[in-house]
Amino acid sequence: MARAGLTAERLTRAGAELADEVGFEQVTLSALAKRFDVKVASLYSHLRNSRDLRVRIALLALEELADRAAEALAGRSGRDALRALGDVYRDYAREHPGRYAAARLPLDPETAAASAGVRQAQMMRAVLRGYHLSSETEQTHAVRLLGSVFHGFVSLELAGGFSHSAPDSEESWSRALDGLDALLRAWPWPEQRPDRTPTD
Repeated sequence: MARAGLTAERLTRAGAELADEVGFEQVTLSALAKRFDVKVASLYSHLRNSRDLRVRIALLALEELADRAAEALAGRSGRDALRALGDVYRDYAREHPGRYAAARLPLDPETAAASAGVRQAQMMRAVLRGYHLSSETEQTHAVRLLGSVFHGFVSLELAGGFSHSAPDSEESWSRALDGLDALLRAWPWPEQRPDRTPTD
């Protein structure tokens, strides 16, 4: 019998809070059951297993990130939009490190296609439209670049990688965004690359 008051949504949010406290990798049904002072069996009416819980937390995190990004990007374009989007990821990661890790959980194709990750990709492409990239393929390359810089910087910062040297990581973050903006404004279209010859 399901324990009164427990729902999949309530358990997911509790799991997300737990992830922020102890790390996403430590989130299991057993750990969640202890949080509610119930037996693990009480959770099976709402969750299939620990993987199901982790996927639900990932989907929650993706939704929260997409909502924040949509709000931050409203009325912005160009470098202003780029900065706003980057700040969304960085701020969310610092506020919710466990959920941020959950947002990068590999999902099966069907689940990923129905997730808010699609909205995030669309918003990245919307930001990039202001840079007049030459094709959808070039946009895809640029989306991957943005993701690599945002997630790479944030992951290193969360791990303390920038805490033992000057200048402050805030200055490096601003420089990184300036560099991305400059690169995107001068994005090398295939036909303009210096190593391209007519016979390529």
